[in-house]
Amino acid sequence: MSDIIKHECGIALIRLRKPLQYYIDTYGTPAYAARKMYLLMEKQKNRGQDGAGIASFKIEQEPGLKYISRYRSVDKDPISDIFGKIDKKYTKTAKAGGNHFYEEDWLRENSAFIGEIWLGHLRYGTHGKNSIENCHPVLRQNNWRSRSLAMAGNFNMTNVDDLIKILVDLGQHPKDKSDTVTVMEKIGHFLDEENQRLFDKYKFQFSNKEIAQIIANELDLTHVLKRACRDFDGGYAMAGVTGSGSAFVARDPAGIRPAYFYSDDEVIVVASEKPAIKTAFNVDYADIREIEPGFALVIDRDGNFKQNQFIEQLPKKACSFERIYFSRGTDPDIYQERKQLGRLLVPDVLKAIDYDLENTVFSYIPNTAETAFLGMMEGMEDYIAKQRAEALKGKAKLNGNVEEIMHLRPRVEKLVIKDVKMRTFITDDDSRDDLVSHVYDSTYEVVRKNVDTLVIIDDSIVRGTTLEKSILTLIGRLKPKKVVVASSAPQIRYPDCYGIDMSKTNEFVAFRALLALLDETGQREKLDEVYLQCKEGATQPAPPNYVQSLYDLFTDEQISAKIAEIVKPESMTSELEVVYQTVENLHRAIPNHTGDWYFTGDYPTKGGNKVVNKAFSNFMEGKKVRAY
Repeated sequence: MSDIIKHECGIALIRLRKPLQYYIDTYGTPAYAARKMYLLMEKQKNRGQDGAGIASFKIEQEPGLKYISRYRSVDKDPISDIFGKIDKKYTKTAKAGGNHFYEEDWLRENSAFIGEIWLGHLRYGTHGKNSIENCHPVLRQNNWRSRSLAMAGNFNMTNVDDLIKILVDLGQHPKDKSDTVTVMEKIGHFLDEENQRLFDKYKFQFSNKEIAQIIANELDLTHVLKRACRDFDGGYAMAGVTGSGSAFVARDPAGIRPAYFYSDDEVIVVASEKPAIKTAFNVDYADIREIEPGFALVIDRDGNFKQNQFIEQLPKKACSFERIYFSRGTDPDIYQERKQLGRLLVPDVLKAIDYDLENTVFSYIPNTAETAFLGMMEGMEDYIAKQRAEALKGKAKLNGNVEEIMHLRPRVEKLVIKDVKMRTFITDDDSRDDLVSHVYDSTYEVVRKNVDTLVIIDDSIVRGTTLEKSILTLIGRLKPKKVVVASSAPQIRYPDCYGIDMSKTNEFVAFRALLALLDETGQREKLDEVYLQCKEGATQPAPPNYVQSLYDLFTDEQISAKIAEIVKPESMTSELEVVYQTVENLHRAIPNHTGDWYFTGDYPTKGGNKVVNKAFSNFMEGKKVRAY
């Protein structure tokens, strides 16, 4: 993607199912879990550039000794910072303990970060300050271990104000209005009640010490989640660990946010992405399972687990945009989906170049568009193969004689190169625009000036800023006859409210095109009509998406043409056309992840429509704030 978009967070959880001594004897180190957690987090690093955190829990720790160890960091490389500190602790402990460093009992008393449960988090903040306090895991501590709770989440709630009110009605006084606080305190409240229920059940039968142990074993986290999450509206994959050693990973009822797990007799592991588990534990993809929407993977104190439903399921709307750009393309399914997205663009691209393959150069915008580019080239090869067969029958669409068509190949060049060393550190607008134009570089003298058409594929176009200020400015200097920019994703028209940083309607180049078309067609008053609808519907529990009616006034082709006008630099003399993927082809390429609200405005939860209407109202009122 040429535009920089921040993603939602990533989570990782490891539960060792055997005694620590087993891992020491089998793998020769007490750092087995730490090494695996490091890999899980590094392989999800694209999700967590702003900060990271981990926590380790000793289940069988003696009273009076620390049983939770936690590090969080907002360092430039937070994962390395955290595990560098842990490694120093291990080194210091090894020197002090000698051979005891390989004895479980001694380690429990003398070393941090050797627990049976590990919880990791990668923060890619879309809201709030980039500080230690905003990094997960967050702790809600209590002297009763079964009441202590650590949480790390990949989530965003659309109804934070409602959740705050619920907490206040419960008698609490939340310290701020962040998702993290509201979710943590809501779950924590019902965790306290579950503890109290069990205590009342056994208080006349056993001593308090015995009851504490019973509660640790009988804690019903599914019941806690059923009560705590019934008011949540949003996308989430939330991991929680109690001080007594039970854990859960809960996924939202529409399956918006991803969560996968693997288990064997040694470990249970959860992550936001399959490739992270595959790499860290060298297991078959077929053995990595998905946590079902509306279900929680619940792990008890003894390391037994099962998936339990805690909330009524909604129609599954797993995020498709995540598959297009954010998720790692090493996942075999995602790799094939991205190739298919490129292949499905072939008919529209051929039309845009007037089927003139001889005078067309194909390239891509690095780096995530490369897979879609491979798919598009395979599609072009298939088309040429068919044309060869047609040429033998005298029916080919391509120019040239049979011999020329038989030898025709797509002209593929690496034209756009990203200079990763460049940083836009200048704040003055004019100077910054000049610098942005140099973030990318190009290969010169491979495009014939005023003769060749250049087709360049991007995986998605969100704001169009980098496309205009950098890529097209650069390509324009090559003087092609025509430039076709192909997006493997459809037009991004609507804000996200489930964790990806696309919350302001007016930032989308598709919305800017919509405004221009309304002006050109004398329909500017439609904005006021929709604004009034949004304001009137603000108090409704489930309003429709009123903004959709504005886009319905124009065809996709009209909006694409206007986008081309908007992003075309003044200095560019070549003809420019922008070709977008269709929503229908999106569903063909990614059939199992149908969450397409960015493109269609069809939000999977009630809160989604509220957010898009609020975002539009903010635009009309000149407010430059998030709508949730």
